Amino acid sequence: MDGEIDPDELAALLDDAETDPDGGKPADNALRIVDIRDRRAFDRGHVPGSECIPFPELTTRVAELEGAERIVTVCPHGVASKQAAQLIGSYAGTRDARVESLRGGIEGWGRGTGELVPTAAGGADGGADPGEIADEGPDAPF
Repeated sequence: MDGEIDPDELAALLDDAETDPDGGKPADNALRIVDIRDRRAFDRGHVPGSECIPFPELTTRVAELEGAERIVTVCPHGVASKQAAQLIGSYAGTRDARVESLRGGIEGWGRGTGELVPTAAGGADGGADPGEIADEGPDAPF
């Protein structure tokens, strides 16, 4: 793990990617933003350009991040994402990547830098209806 990145720094990276002088996006693996929250929380709102890899799935899906140049992990408050960044950084396929945790998590992002983007209903990523109210906890057993 290479430490933490401030929301302002991440916003600047995203702005640079959007304003690429050639008019295109950077290479697919230039920056990967990995949101480790569950799918329902991710669908309600996430950092633009991020992908959902819930923390419990991270060890089995870390190979998806191979070849990335820079990886930023995101969680609700910036605590669990530090652990996720350490796990990702220890994987052989990501050792050359710069791996950071978003300081303050989603809370810090929304408070100081940018808005959260909901997943489009019926989108390609299989997200739920962003207008649907759902909690982040497990379903009730009754």
